[in-house]
Amino acid sequence: MELSASEWVLWLALALGLAYGAIAQISGFCLNSALRQQLTSNNGNKLRAFALALFVAMLGSQTLDAQGIVDLSESIYQTPEASWILTVVGGILFGFGMIRARGCGARSLVLLGQGNLRSLVVVLVIGITAYMTLSGVFGSLRNDLTAASLVSTQTGTFTTEAGRWAFIIGFGGLLLAFILRDRGFWRQRLDVLSGVIIGLLVVAGWFITGWVGFDDFEPTPLASLTFVAPVGATIQYAMIATGMTLNFGVVVVVSVVLGSLLAAKTTGTFKVQGFEKPTDMPRYLVGASCMGVGGALALGCSIGQGLTGMSTLSFVSMMALAGIITGGWLALKVEGLSVGSTKPVERQRSGHQYEQST
Repeated sequence: MELSASEWVLWLALALGLAYGAIAQISGFCLNSALRQQLTSNNGNKLRAFALALFVAMLGSQTLDAQGIVDLSESIYQTPEASWILTVVGGILFGFGMIRARGCGARSLVLLGQGNLRSLVVVLVIGITAYMTLSGVFGSLRNDLTAASLVSTQTGTFTTEAGRWAFIIGFGGLLLAFILRDRGFWRQRLDVLSGVIIGLLVVAGWFITGWVGFDDFEPTPLASLTFVAPVGATIQYAMIATGMTLNFGVVVVVSVVLGSLLAAKTTGTFKVQGFEKPTDMPRYLVGASCMGVGGALALGCSIGQGLTGMSTLSFVSMMALAGIITGGWLALKVEGLSVGSTKPVERQRSGHQYEQST
């Protein structure tokens, strides 16, 4: 039986999510871990892996766009109208929550797959609070604040080819300089591999939805890896599947958990875990709520805006990522102050070992 374009998209989304879940579980790829290592122990391996993923995603995505294979201007990221204030505030909220909950939305899905039930709470709260902000009880307030602070530009990205490639060369050069600054990074094979593969998965997402899913009558919305709104959509689909159509984002969310589960079972790292003490739960709830609300305001998460959105050279994504990094830095400063100057914030180890969650 011949598959339709939309059916091909769903099957390829399954493969994409499985691959992301597996490599992220094995390598510990996560912006939370990256910032925590860099700022608390001056270990830049995970941050360099994230920078490598961004470099690969940006170069690959722009190549697809330049060749006319996909049109990135059709994505939600290259919007000419946005509330830059809410984008930055949302990014800060997300970054702060990411640190407090010990992982972003994508990382929480990966941890859930390896048996971490704390992450189940985080995922549920992210999805619910995101939908509350997008279209629920806070939806009207968000719309009013957006309208009051809306900024309109000619385009959501560079208007000329020269400007676009000048940014790619300049920003890409900075990323490479940071990556190459530590020669020891290349000996961390899992970190290098995770950066390359996850960057390519972002490119693959654009290809799947923009080329494989192209249909004159029923085109698939252009999208790639992102994990805030899709988590909410997955929760909604689980409750009212008969009233919804299965889409790319929902399949990716579910398959990331499955990919992580398979990898954890294969490597013997699957372990059921809960909250170690009751006082931990409020921290995770606050962190997850900040990520849900912040991700909705910023139109994406550390992966959705930090890699996928940035690969489109979106001005909004640049501001959102700056906000996420700022929020993460602030949260780490708060943690540092809360444990006192004689006790450093818990540090992660370099090499193949990494903190799964705390």
